[in-house]
Amino acid sequence: MKLLFDQNISHRAVKALQDVFDCAQVRSLGLENKTDIQIWDFARVNGYSIVSFDADFYDLVTFKGHPPKVIWLRSGNTRTEHLIELLEKHADLIPTFLSAPEYAEHACLELR
Repeated sequence: MKLLFDQNISHRAVKALQDVFDCAQVRSLGLENKTDIQIWDFARVNGYSIVSFDADFYDLVTFKGHPPKVIWLRSGNTRTEHLIELLEKHADLIPTFLSAPEYAEHACLELR
């Protein structure tokens, strides 16, 4: 289970969460300023799930299906520390959503 954080999520969050999740940020993978479709395709080919504030990824998963799965952060514009707390709070749910058979048909997890 690998998480790909979009460019609107601080690299500081990725560093803080590396002990909890196998994660990367689009900038670190040379995907900065790529289109959502290009990021989507990269995630699909390379086994990532996308973590984003962006409703466009929800639209893509609704239209194209999965993989990749999407974790849609619905907390609004928030401090990096709050984002880290939100993801840590759901550290058990996220891997279950991404890999458990009972969630196989679910493409998007919304976190608030």
